Amino acid sequence: MSSMSRARVARRIAAGAAYGGGGVGLVGAAAVGLVLAEVQLAKRHVGNGHAPYAPRAEGLYGYDYTGTPAGEPPLRLTMLGDSTAAGQGVHRARQTPGALLSSGLAAVAERPVELCNVALPGAQSDDLDRQVALALADASRPPDICVIMIGANDVTHRMPPTRSVRHLSAAVRRLRTAGAEVVVGTCPDLGTVEQVQQPLRWLARRASRQLAAAQTIGTVEQGGRTVSLGDLLGPEFAANPRELFGPDNYHPSAEGYATAAMAILPTVCAALGLWPAEEERPDVSRNEGFLPVARAAAEAASEPGTEVTAAMPTGPRGPWALLKRRRRQRLPATDPAPTPST
Repeated sequence: MSSMSRARVARRIAAGAAYGGGGVGLVGAAAVGLVLAEVQLAKRHVGNGHAPYAPRAEGLYGYDYTGTPAGEPPLRLTMLGDSTAAGQGVHRARQTPGALLSSGLAAVAERPVELCNVALPGAQSDDLDRQVALALADASRPPDICVIMIGANDVTHRMPPTRSVRHLSAAVRRLRTAGAEVVVGTCPDLGTVEQVQQPLRWLARRASRQLAAAQTIGTVEQGGRTVSLGDLLGPEFAANPRELFGPDNYHPSAEGYATAAMAILPTVCAALGLWPAEEERPDVSRNEGFLPVARAAAEAASEPGTEVTAAMPTGPRGPWALLKRRRRQRLPATDPAPTPST
């Protein structure tokens, strides 16, 4: 599917989510049903759930920066979403994406980071309402930045994409209204799960990318930023499945989560104003620039690690967005263990 076609489909899904429609499908219902059956079979075959509980990584990161000037409390990072946000598939807290992002953010900000994780393995987008309530439970201390990783279970459980995007958009809006910056890691590429065979592999990839593009439109229009997570189960995973998938061959390994965290960290830092100003300008040598939001969403969905953020509220073809291909940063060594929250 061309980027223009993907942009049109994504725009229809996002419009349906905004205006209450529900009839726009990702691919034919029968085809998605086959994808569902195949992926569920694959999950059983590879032992999905081998490590059913994600390590608890909540706490304080960046011990070396605890002497920050008075009046500067730790930055608060909250993870929301499904098993990938929770870090299912690894055995140590420091290997989870929340821990990796917290350590990286602390190093860039030179400030400690307090991590809270309300993500739930197996969650679909309709669980975000509950997760946002948990994230905002302390009204006096809203998160500074929230990272949402969601979408794969929506595809495998056949949630209508308009409903999926509606829940995500509502979550982003509530978090932004509370004062938190929001970065969404969009739906990963399910077409790289080894046990899913052709032609279902192609259908899974198509459904994943269409949802990712629609998620981008919904997120950007509510003031958030997105990063394409094709890398999470994408080309690099397909090329190195033994290294980048975990023991269950379905969830990422420690190296896989590090790959995803490296893609997300620059956007997290940029959202908090911690990135150099020159990095915020479009770099033509990297094909960065301003595009109608649907077009930017479609391009990002097919290129892992690409960021999309709001630029202009309107233009000849609706809202415009800035498409960035940020250079990935090497993550610092993580703290051996977080200091538990009190």
